[in-house]
Amino acid sequence: MKKTGLTLGKYAPLHKGHQYLIETAMSEVDEMYLLIYATDLLSVPLQIRAGWIRRLYPDVHVIECWNGPKGCGHDRAYQIQEENCIRSMLEKNGAPRITHFFSSEFYGEHVSKSLGAIDRRVDEARITVPISGCRIRENVFAGRQYIDDVVYPDLITKIVFMGSVSTGKSTLAEAMAKRWNTAFVSEYGREYWEKHQVNRRIPLEAFDEIAIGHITLEDEAVQRANRYLFVDTNAISTYMFSLDYHGRATEFLTRAALENQTRYDLFFLCDDDIPYCDTWDRSGDVKRHVFQRQIIADLNERKIPYITLKGSLEARMTQVDAIVARFNKFSNFYGNVLSG
Repeated sequence: MKKTGLTLGKYAPLHKGHQYLIETAMSEVDEMYLLIYATDLLSVPLQIRAGWIRRLYPDVHVIECWNGPKGCGHDRAYQIQEENCIRSMLEKNGAPRITHFFSSEFYGEHVSKSLGAIDRRVDEARITVPISGCRIRENVFAGRQYIDDVVYPDLITKIVFMGSVSTGKSTLAEAMAKRWNTAFVSEYGREYWEKHQVNRRIPLEAFDEIAIGHITLEDEAVQRANRYLFVDTNAISTYMFSLDYHGRATEFLTRAALENQTRYDLFFLCDDDIPYCDTWDRSGDVKRHVFQRQIIADLNERKIPYITLKGSLEARMTQVDAIVARFNKFSNFYGNVLSG
């Protein structure tokens, strides 16, 4: 007889304990179903949490349950609602009869009985993988070793600092990272330009390499981040520099800049109100102000909400702190600001 497994949960967030259960179940059955509930325990939306599982386990049938029962798992009335909900969702998604129900919780008894399935408990004592969702929610960074690289970036708020040259982006990104004990990404383009420039110029295709290099550094840094990742410039800035140098940008860089519009959770624009630092690699204060206006125009054209930072380093850090303290990565932040 074909063995069909089922497990369920909120996966808020998905951790290595969940993965151990899922992988154990997959090894014991022919076909695997997973039911994932909406929850307020974690701000990460249901579809993103379901996406983690689909990316890691493409052979598992993932069922999103947006309207699950509310209540206490030990209450029989709640259990009946949950059992009815599970059967309804399985039927709606064309699932065959479930032969094995996998869990590491007490509810394995009543759910498996309701389905007429074998009650299969996996690591119920949390000995193999000593972690729980509650512990991770208390301190995501402390539980980093139990979170897959696919999952972790969605638990980090990515903050990018935009602005012309000599507007304090690099200093601010590093200072904020130190304040929050987290990682930051410096401007890869400046490092690349200093190594490869000839008579202060680089070819058109070099801007693609800059964008790729910068994104690679970000992807590496986000895995080390603690709550926040602070980033100095991005592919939109690289796109603007390409236009400034060559009057155009490659198709790749144009696409990368477009994708960068949703790559970050918060955009800050560093104002050009601070003294200009005149170094050999820069083109003067007049050029700084012109390029600043061009960056602002581009952000406005892309309809990217951004917050302007003015004043001293400490003043800007205070402004950033005030924003991030109120920010929720997956909420309507700007709507909340207006309504507040």
